[in-house]
Amino acid sequence: FSVNTFFSFVSGNEIYNYTRSQLEGMNNAYNQTDAVKNRWRTNGQITDIPKATWGDPMGNSRFSNRWIEDGSYLRLRTATFSYDIPFNSKFFKYATVYATGNNLFTITKYKGYDPEFSASESIFGQGVDNMLEPQVRSVQLGFRLGL
Repeated sequence: FSVNTFFSFVSGNEIYNYTRSQLEGMNNAYNQTDAVKNRWRTNGQITDIPKATWGDPMGNSRFSNRWIEDGSYLRLRTATFSYDIPFNSKFFKYATVYATGNNLFTITKYKGYDPEFSASESIFGQGVDNMLEPQVRSVQLGFRLGL
């Protein structure tokens, strides 16, 4: 039996979560997340979501550190489990059965889909999560036969 793993990690990265700014900004007619149910409504209320006002005259949805999140993560990029089948043959040198998984899990506090993305090559687009799809999780099963 053999096991091969490949982990990747990033520490100290910060991401502007544009997705959350659109889904919790309360400045348009789009659907909003459940977080906006906790928005400010009366004097003395303690909350981290500002008051919802049509047209956003106070600028509560403008760019702010409210949308900046910790982008640190640890990801199991690849894991392969294989078994070399023992046999004696004049025609074959080896036979191996294997299973490989890609992007099996990610440990992060980031609230978006994926803390690892590349929205743009421009310096202005780096570190901005603009609703890209997360990386694909896949599993492959296989059989290798050496001649």
